[in-house]
Amino acid sequence: MNSSVITVCVDAVRDEAPGIRSYVISRVDGAPLDAYEPGAHIDVTSPSGVTRQYSLCGDPDLREQHLFAVKREDASRGGSSSLHDHVEAGAHLSIGAPRSLFRLDPAASEHILIAAGIGITPLLSMAYRLVRQNASFKLHYFIRDQASAAFIPLLSQPPFAANVVFHCGVEADRVDAEVTGCLAGIAPGAHVYTCGPGAFMNRVVSVAEQHVPAESIHLERFAADLDTTTAPTLDSFDVEIASTGSRVRVGKGMSIVQALASIDIIVDTSCGEGVCGTCMVDVVDGEPEHRDHCLSKSERASGTVICCCVSRSRSPVLILDL
Repeated sequence: MNSSVITVCVDAVRDEAPGIRSYVISRVDGAPLDAYEPGAHIDVTSPSGVTRQYSLCGDPDLREQHLFAVKREDASRGGSSSLHDHVEAGAHLSIGAPRSLFRLDPAASEHILIAAGIGITPLLSMAYRLVRQNASFKLHYFIRDQASAAFIPLLSQPPFAANVVFHCGVEADRVDAEVTGCLAGIAPGAHVYTCGPGAFMNRVVSVAEQHVPAESIHLERFAADLDTTTAPTLDSFDVEIASTGSRVRVGKGMSIVQALASIDIIVDTSCGEGVCGTCMVDVVDGEPEHRDHCLSKSERASGTVICCCVSRSRSPVLILDL
């Protein structure tokens, strides 16, 4: 796990929508919280002991308090239900330092944010920053209806209302057409950012690729899609440490993280699913087999970085910058 852990106090708990609660937190010692870029997430350890990643969804320029929201997922490992059932104002939680692979591109001429469901959370922090910068942007929020969606009152009034479009009750077979409308007439140099259920994001990416280059599309996944992994090319391979030349065998059913730990090289991990990017390591030589859900298409194509918790190797030896 990541070692940058601090204790925070829960200053407020709010019901944002049925099954979605937000948590306002501050440091117990009164010091400012860590700065972060919009789109960042933090590790939160629930009273049950489960650590999960939650996007920061408040104003990133305010460091006295941070805000994150949690959708109750009864079928998950218990982190969300524990936070919903056992955390009230005044409670203490352990959190990790903010980190992000999902950032606004400062070179973009325009920003198109497309959210569905709880995917609004990282995009809300982006909207705060874009409003403050007086940047050109639109936030498209796909929801079942306004009664079941989070942050509707906030987004329906200044300073957000003029830049927000709600898409209510869009059926699955109409998503492509609706997203096409969101992207109609976007400016050259625009970037698209999306977060929500995996199937929804897949549709957004597919449509967006018809309007902007792949490197101008950014997304954040909350969980791995179980049906997207494929069998590894090699059952086993060697990982070499560039700084020492030491090698370790990564066997079938073993992760690179586990293999490295066997020779006392510890790589920080968090989600264990290739979603959060904590365990990314630079690749010096060899061909990674990417099985993560956080690297962009261009990062995968470059072969210069790997998520060690889930990914493997297509070459007999993979040399890592460790």
